[in-house]
Amino acid sequence: MELKNMVALVSRTGRQMQRYNIYGHRQVVGCIPYRYKSTFGTSSIVDEDDIEVLVITSQRKGKGMLFPKGGWEIDESIEEAALRETIEEAGVVGDIEHKLGTWNFMSKNNDTCYEGHMYPMLVKEMLEFWPEKDVRQRIWVSVKEARQVCQYLWMKEALELFVDRFTT
Repeated sequence: MELKNMVALVSRTGRQMQRYNIYGHRQVVGCIPYRYKSTFGTSSIVDEDDIEVLVITSQRKGKGMLFPKGGWEIDESIEEAALRETIEEAGVVGDIEHKLGTWNFMSKNNDTCYEGHMYPMLVKEMLEFWPEKDVRQRIWVSVKEARQVCQYLWMKEALELFVDRFTT
């Protein structure tokens, strides 16, 4: 059975299944969903202008754009969590690639520390329906635009590492 036919239209909720690191920081995982502007594939990539990335709106009104991310749960691998969160929040399915890195960051209120892991995802399909369709918008933007609209420094750093893979 294809993954798109098995996608639940409800996001996971609650913290009882969440993973925490040895310091008690909640572990989150996310993706930088991307696609090529042309059909030539990776061999023709010469710079960041050849790709687009998918950003989503925050659940909090007026709080900017970000890449899909969320809690890594104890019943899944880190890659499964990255895929699940990206399906739930952005409604896209694709190939998870080699991890970009791990970041420690504070919540916007500076009251909670998190450990974040980011992966690139080459998008293969955009779903018509997904769990958070009614609370988020998804928008394809250039890398330059993503640098401007992404609200989290750690995600911007992940974006730079992602771009470096194409340009070095």
